[in-house]
Amino acid sequence: MLELNHGFRVVDLHARLDPSDEAEVASRGRETTPEALERELHQAGVVRAVVSPGERPEGEGYLRANNAVARLSVDRPFLAFARIDGPRDPGSRASARLRNLTASRKDHHVSPEDVEQYAYDDRFHGFTLAPDRDGLPDEETLSELGDVELPLVVRAGRAFPPSAVEETLLDRGFPVVLAGFGGYPLDRELMSTAIDLLDDHDHLYLDTRYVRFRSVLERALLEHPDRVLFGSGAPETHPNVGVMEILTLDVSEDAMRRAFSSNASRIVPGLSPGET
Repeated sequence: MLELNHGFRVVDLHARLDPSDEAEVASRGRETTPEALERELHQAGVVRAVVSPGERPEGEGYLRANNAVARLSVDRPFLAFARIDGPRDPGSRASARLRNLTASRKDHHVSPEDVEQYAYDDRFHGFTLAPDRDGLPDEETLSELGDVELPLVVRAGRAFPPSAVEETLLDRGFPVVLAGFGGYPLDRELMSTAIDLLDDHDHLYLDTRYVRFRSVLERALLEHPDRVLFGSGAPETHPNVGVMEILTLDVSEDAMRRAFSSNASRIVPGLSPGET
């Protein structure tokens, strides 16, 4: 694929990097190598990218995968985010709420001590969470996330909508980024709800991963140009695709510049110009 020549500095808040040097690889999604991911990002003009591991087998946890991703990020234009999990059911049904009353951490679940260790390990710059796949951390662990104040990228959607994110995660003091405008997979109504939430929550941001509705992207950038962050969703989609989605919008160059770089650099200092 030809390299894009767009003139913007682009950082990517949402890419996946699996520990491909280990015996096991992610059970779902398109597999890639660090070299291939770096090459595709370069083709799209992306200078730095946040990476975290994909799904691991149930009961395994993410400690080994997180450490492997951090190791593979050394001397590459990657910033590692630690993927976390938890024992609580993210569902809104009464049965889920009842189970959560007695839910407790298992050995593979992230603990407050794990969060503190990740936060003070300079290899990690934030966290990712997919509640529909990995559950929700318990209250003690969420409180520790508030104490360390690193950004959390959340895969919200039909199984864990933006309203559930608001109830569970917002107003805890740390930046929350809703992947795909909180509407995975391609739910325009949920994306609209997420944009509405920006009015009431100063620590809420939206990344553009898999958002293919031009009207939704334009609305967010026009109403909240300081809260939209570019996320490609690589390697499932080539980062060129996500970049072109932004470049073809009817918004100002300043709004594009904010989405491509300055907004993300504000909440993830390692993405700022001059950082290595």
